[in-house]
Amino acid sequence: MVPLSAQPDAHLDLRGTPCPINFIRTKLKLEQLPAGSLLEVWLDGGEPVEQVPDSLKMEGYLIERLEPQASNFFLMWVRSPAVAD
Repeated sequence: MVPLSAQPDAHLDLRGTPCPINFIRTKLKLEQLPAGSLLEVWLDGGEPVEQVPDSLKMEGYLIERLEPQASNFFLMWVRSPAVAD
């Protein structure tokens, strides 16, 4: 079994990136990471933070953290599914 990390394995800054490009870039990055990896994504408020987490959940990803930051963006931690043993 792959141990789950407590800190992100990778980071993606998507501030200023429109929908659905931000979702596509997040999904592509997750697909490049090993199973069970944790990705930190920075998203703008409004449509990006409303759409991207829900779209990722529908694709089977786990949203572990979604918090507003002082600099007018949202920090999201999303984990790719671990491969079943």
